[in-house]
Amino acid sequence: GKTLRGTRTANRAATALIAAMTHNGEVLAQRQIDGKSNEIPAFAPLLDGIDLTGAVITADALHTQHDHAAYLHERGAHYLAVVKRNHPGLHEQVRGLPWREIRLDHVERARAHHREEIRRLKTAAFAHLDHPHARQALQVVRRRRDLGTGKLTIERIYLVTSLPPGAADGSELAAWIRGHWRIENQLHHVRDRTFHEDASHIRTRHLPRVMAGLRNLAIGVHRQDGHTNIA
Repeated sequence: GKTLRGTRTANRAATALIAAMTHNGEVLAQRQIDGKSNEIPAFAPLLDGIDLTGAVITADALHTQHDHAAYLHERGAHYLAVVKRNHPGLHEQVRGLPWREIRLDHVERARAHHREEIRRLKTAAFAHLDHPHARQALQVVRRRRDLGTGKLTIERIYLVTSLPPGAADGSELAAWIRGHWRIENQLHHVRDRTFHEDASHIRTRHLPRVMAGLRNLAIGVHRQDGHTNIA
């Protein structure tokens, strides 16, 4: 989701858009969100024109919805969905699994931006998750240490997926989880820092959405040419 802040006026809320993109950073579809609604009703219409057969869809926790999971299953796709406290029943069910007794599937270590990070992934096959077609629960534990101050931060993230056990190994699952946030952050960075999207005051009718589409096109062309950072 992206709000075009420069389109806000005294009488109208800023234009909000939702986009579907690959983990390579290419935007496949974009849709304007109804000013009186949010991203949830736009999820299926956004994806209707894309062939999802065999795809794995990642999305923000807002889209961990029963209807979305059922829709993706009907389209022949799988999902990897973040579970937060806005879904209290499912969150407690996943968080309450005996994670200490579950074996570690994948570990990654990284050092960047003056911090050191260790990410640990565990998966558990579970037949009775309260989410349509869910086959596995996941726990990601992120330990981040600031190299300057020594401060340690520990974050636990829970997910569910319709992928059956063995369909993807720990390294693949970890890459998809990490890739979702990395690509989203990169896209926002390029649109805001390079194209100064939030500074644009184009507000007439559908022009804000059209201009956002042209920016997406330019980013996609650069990505296809092998440029990973055009900021």
